[in-house]
Amino acid sequence: MTENHHDEVAGLLLAAGGGRRLGGRPKALLTHRGRPLVEHAVGVLRAAGCARVHVVLGARADEVRARADLSGCVLVDNPDWAEGMGSSLRAGLASLAGTGARAALVSLVDQPGIGPAAVARVLGAYEDEKSLASAAYDGMRGHPVLFGAAHWADIAATATGDRGARAYLKEHVAQIRLVECADVAEPYDIDTEADLRHLE
Repeated sequence: MTENHHDEVAGLLLAAGGGRRLGGRPKALLTHRGRPLVEHAVGVLRAAGCARVHVVLGARADEVRARADLSGCVLVDNPDWAEGMGSSLRAGLASLAGTGARAALVSLVDQPGIGPAAVARVLGAYEDEKSLASAAYDGMRGHPVLFGAAHWADIAATATGDRGARAYLKEHVAQIRLVECADVAEPYDIDTEADLRHLE
């Protein structure tokens, strides 16, 4: 894959959640390795080969902007973040329209166990704007996911609540290229106080 090929894929980081089960602490602002988690997640996308990164912010967006170094990223505000991940996915995909991106590599801010090695593998599954690929962990579909631009409108139309692209992926399961990543990543989420032990 040439570097030029990578330029066609934009990283899309969903970082708008309010951390309801974490006492209302936005996940983007949790500290990991001394920096806000959102900054770590952007670094992972960049290290994997995403030159362009769009970050969807929601809960306490002004504070996230102030505390995290997101220079070089396109920051997308999602005023409807409380509706769930679906609204952030829609906002993120909308922000990619007209940028020349032919695919979006979607990752979640609260999965620090998924590093550049796994993201780069999924990125490597990109072929063209019809591409549909997903990381898999022991055969179970997870994140990140890669959506070619040909799928964006239909994904946006079905992304509601916290389901994100789940409904769309379920309907198109035969087209999804699964990229096994269990050997290089752990797909846990930081959802509850107990999960904070994963952060350093």
